[in-house]
Amino acid sequence: MNSISKLKAFRQAAYDNLCRAHDSMFELKDAVLLTRKIYSLAELSLSPVFRRKWPSIYEAVEDSRPQRKKLMRLYIDQIPVPEAKSRIILAGDHTAWARPYAVTLQDRTTEHYVTGIPNNKPVAPGEGYSTIVWVR
Repeated sequence: MNSISKLKAFRQAAYDNLCRAHDSMFELKDAVLLTRKIYSLAELSLSPVFRRKWPSIYEAVEDSRPQRKKLMRLYIDQIPVPEAKSRIILAGDHTAWARPYAVTLQDRTTEHYVTGIPNNKPVAPGEGYSTIVWVR
């Protein structure tokens, strides 16, 4: 199977595991991947790959029920089995988004973040976003 066929099969499998609102979520995923800096969800609606109007981003995120375990298995299956003396290298990142005044935010947690202000506490209520990637 050539690279393009593999990519098509992967994208189709990912699409199938998004369940509800999969069209919007798939376009949103592409917009996230292609946008250099994201300051808001509404900004993602300006991406040329997101062909819907901005309110549908919020509806998609609210309605989507991705099959997380199946998606994780799909992602893990993309990592080739290492040769005898080679290793799999993973890189991780955690980004804190301070939201001290968002009292209605359901997933709000205490997040550690870097602050450039001397004597300022480096913790704030907000949301954290973690990413792990396979480094080839």
